[in-house]
Amino acid sequence: MSEKAGFVNEGEKILSVAPMMDWTDRHCRHFHRLLSRHALLYTEMVTTGALVHGDVERHLRFNVEEHPVALQLGGSEPSDLAHCARLGEQWGYDEINLNCGCPSERVQRGAFGACLMAEPQLVADCVKAMVDVVDVPVTVKHRIGIDKGESYEFVRDFVGTVSEAGCKVFIVHARNAWLKGLSPKENREVPPLRYEMVHKLKQEFPGLTIAINGGLTTGAQVAGELQKLDGVMIGREAYHNPWWLASWDTDFFGAEPSALTRELVEEQMCDYMAREFAAHGTPWSAIARHMLGLRHGLAGSRRWRQVWSDHKLKGLHPRDVMALAHGSSEPNMSTAEAACA
Repeated sequence: MSEKAGFVNEGEKILSVAPMMDWTDRHCRHFHRLLSRHALLYTEMVTTGALVHGDVERHLRFNVEEHPVALQLGGSEPSDLAHCARLGEQWGYDEINLNCGCPSERVQRGAFGACLMAEPQLVADCVKAMVDVVDVPVTVKHRIGIDKGESYEFVRDFVGTVSEAGCKVFIVHARNAWLKGLSPKENREVPPLRYEMVHKLKQEFPGLTIAINGGLTTGAQVAGELQKLDGVMIGREAYHNPWWLASWDTDFFGAEPSALTRELVEEQMCDYMAREFAAHGTPWSAIARHMLGLRHGLAGSRRWRQVWSDHKLKGLHPRDVMALAHGSSEPNMSTAEAACA
């Protein structure tokens, strides 16, 4: 497997930030990479239709510093997925991941996401089509079941069938996906977590890489799961409490303690916002939204978030917005005008 893919040596553990629609765009991933050098990052799900018929550059462009970074695809047509996997590899992604876990009705109408778990042979065909055309790992993210069925045999047979097609890495969201009656948000909260199902998969398929996703919010929980499994994927907690990521390299990857501070990360993000505005005209507000949890739990964090969320300040240079957020009442307008001219 690629050295960039985050799991070079046999037995090495994976810690990743989940693909999250409307959240894990390239700006969010740049922010997360400032916090952790080693975590594996994922794109939002990109549908095959968006790549076959849409703007490939808009969907696949990413910053080189994001490595290791994986592209998550949504689709169910093997030939389209093969085409898009090849594009992903050409653009430099370190892994191609197939979404078999999203329960939204919009995704179901496209005949992909969690509903694909009912068709393991189709998923196997999709995986084989991708494995045949790329050299980077092809992985699958899925649930432990669909609707209210609680059969372990269902997910066991799914993993068994898909692994025979060449998939060696499975990221398992340890909840069922209810295809009717729940919103995507409710599907992340209402179906019960059953970690024991994921543990059983690892026991039954010791030669596969099995990572767990769902409901994990503390370092102690992550450490406990890494004793049983090959990896952990963190979703909403990584987004809402991103400073947690700053401890991952030391706690889970054996790195030396870092001198990183929240203020230094914020300064680096300001510089990134200025570069993105100069290169692409991207307003800083489109980027700053991803770092609003940086001061989670600290005194003054509410006012800090309010300043960074204030669109009336959009004409200011990000460094001046940062100064306001930290209590300065007089931003340097000449600097702001020069940067945004």
